[in-house]
Amino acid sequence: MRLALLHTSPVHVPVFDALRDQDHPGLELRHLVSEELLARARVEGPEAVAGDVGRLMEAAVLDGAAAVLCTCSTIGGVAEAAGVGLGVPVLRVDRPMAARAAAADRVMVLASVESTLGPTVDLIRDEAGARCPRIATRVVEGAWERFAAGDQEGCLAAVAAAVDAVPEGEADVIVLAQASMADAAQLAATRRPVLSSPRLGLAAAAGAVRG
Repeated sequence: MRLALLHTSPVHVPVFDALRDQDHPGLELRHLVSEELLARARVEGPEAVAGDVGRLMEAAVLDGAAAVLCTCSTIGGVAEAAGVGLGVPVLRVDRPMAARAAAADRVMVLASVESTLGPTVDLIRDEAGARCPRIATRVVEGAWERFAAGDQEGCLAAVAAAVDAVPEGEADVIVLAQASMADAAQLAATRRPVLSSPRLGLAAAAGAVRG
């Protein structure tokens, strides 16, 4: 059974391949990479790319995908909506992470691009249901520029520094909104939970493929 992954950066491909090898050996992955989707969504809004997202996912299903996992937080909601009626599960990588964050009373969401903050906050509130956690947000200055320039190490260092700069009284849990930020959790010194999406999201998708 094949899982299709929709990425907006090629850096995610080896990350999810490694997680598959560690946690889900034998799971077949097909990576679909379209950097243009995020570039357009940041300028025009996520809804502007809904048609292209839907066409990419439909092609993946026709090619044999038993489920689709969108690894981009900015367009995750669009992917979920476009997946209705597709005939296979369509998951966003950050929903399991958001479900864990929703159990906390105070949440800090860190992102490297502004366009990710709104969808991530909305997702946490959706998972919280009747609960009303206090959610604060912050863009990590310089992180996106380093990521876009290919300086992943510098990006992660900036994110880890931002994690450690969150005052103890502001957050019980810290959310790294984008999959590309995940490894910063190991670099940060804070003792508070730092949540990232790749491992949790892939586990959910692997479960969907298995049925």
